[in-house]
Parts: sequence; C-alpha cells; structure tokens
Amino acid sequence: MMSARLDPFAAAPSSMKAWSELSAAIDCGFDPTLAELVQIRASQINGCANCINWHASAAREHGESEERIYLLAAWREARGFSERERAALAWTDALTRISTQPVGSSARQELAAHFSDDEQVKLTLMVNIINGWNRLAVGFGLWSDPAVARKGIQTAAR
Repeated sequence: MMSARLDPFAAAPSSMKAWSELSAAIDCGFDPTLAELVQIRASQINGCANCINWHASAAREHGESEERIYLLAAWREARGFSERERAALAWTDALTRISTQPVGSSARQELAAHFSDDEQVKLTLMVNIINGWNRLAVGFGLWSDPAVARKGIQTAAR
C-alpha cells in the first residue's frame, strides 16, 4: 500500500489519526470535483506526485474529464474552467505560493465574488490541509496506490 522513507502513520499513530480526522472534517461541503481540482493544483505546485495521483483518481471517480485534469497545470490559459473554479484555483495558487509572493487583492476579490464567507474559510482550510499532506508525502517519500488504499480503508471500516 505505501512505501516510504519514514512511515508517519507507524511513527506517530495518534498524531496521524488526528491529522487524518481533521482532513476528513475539513474536506466537506464543496462540490467534490472542485475540491479535487483544488487539491490537484496545490499538489502540482508542491511537486507531490502521490497527491496528484490520489486526487486525479478521485476526480475521475467524480466524473472529471481527463482533458481538464491535464489542463489544470495551465488553468489560467486553458478554456473550460468556470469563473468560480478560476477563483478557487487562483486562491489555491496564492496560498500555496505565499512564501514567494504576497496574496494579491485581486485573488481575494475574485474569491469573495464567487464564494460566501463560510465557503472562503472552508476553501482556505482545504488548501492548508492539502499543503500539509503534500509536505508529509514529499518529505517522507510517501506513495500509495489510490485503489489499494481505498480498498484497505473500506476493509477497515467493516
């Protein structure tokens, strides 16, 4: 299921359980396709192959097209993304790159134009969560096959 330089789930099980539960609690309330696009985009910026693979697989399960998944890396130039999606992706880019460039007022204005206050907070939390997962996966060399992992989760839930 997973091979890593260090398995954080084995090394710190209670902390990783709390992190996983927080992640699941935050990842709710949005159109699942938009949530997956946001998570793929942050993962692209962070170079997290594991999370790109995981969320692209989930996006396909929610009916996302291969074309839009492929074009996500160039979403600003690509057609086929709604204004709401573009606002979410711009916000994702701004927050994920916060250490190298300030969050501009245009990103904030577009976000406010397309998302309620509650949605803005939830989207910001989601971006924070995926950035955290990216750092865990890249930092510890995590790799898991989404199909195998989902099967293990389903088995454990029984």
